[in-house]
Amino acid sequence: MADLTSPQPLGVRLRETWAAMRLAAFVLVLALTPSTYRDPAVRAALARQIALGTGPLLAWFTVLVAVGSLVLIRIVVVTAASYGLNRYALDMVVRVLVLELIPLIAALAVAVRITLPAGVVLASAQGLADRDALRRHGHDPLAAEGVPHVVAGVFAVVALAAVSCAVALVLAYLVAHGFTPAALDAYTRKVGQVFTPALSLVFVLKTLALSLTVSLVPVVSALRAASQPGSGTLAEVGSLVRMFLLILLIEIGSLMVNYA
Repeated sequence: MADLTSPQPLGVRLRETWAAMRLAAFVLVLALTPSTYRDPAVRAALARQIALGTGPLLAWFTVLVAVGSLVLIRIVVVTAASYGLNRYALDMVVRVLVLELIPLIAALAVAVRITLPAGVVLASAQGLADRDALRRHGHDPLAAEGVPHVVAGVFAVVALAAVSCAVALVLAYLVAHGFTPAALDAYTRKVGQVFTPALSLVFVLKTLALSLTVSLVPVVSALRAASQPGSGTLAEVGSLVRMFLLILLIEIGSLMVNYA
């Protein structure tokens, strides 16, 4: 069993990091290659992962985000009104809630509910048995097991972020203006002023980067752990550390680009 208390030499860590990056790049290339999806096993696994992952998560996540957004929007609107800053309230809500918080929360929810448990399964004895069965039937285990988990994770983050951002924008309008279409033009114009082309590009790239991080890191760590017996617990801890470190770097980079 691996000793979790003994630090690894720097050279070993660098070699392992390089190997993980190469495997992640290979899985990503497979996911972006159209010929990968000609295999019926890949298509079936992808459909199953999307249905079992995104479907149950989307409903309750949207409800939780709606409740949290309603509370946060109400606090911001009331606080801004008390200081005579009503015209800045919606701008702050859109920037903080839609641009920053919702993509991050969506990525963390997908990591906890979908990709991290999937990584545990891939690294388990059952995952090894499934890959052996795929090899016997002439399928590529990496394409049939790794790619569906990664693509399903990316799809889940994007779907959750898109639906939740739309719900948050609708709630922001209702809290600020009520059930009237009179202020719809002004509200649309204000949201458009926030979502400039540069900010929109950063928002899309940030969401994609977060989705790739929470999808690739657990899967790659699990696949590498499966080839190194006795490293299961260490691999899971390392996967969590790397994933949260990358998420932190993405958030810092996004904030620097948006507000520097």
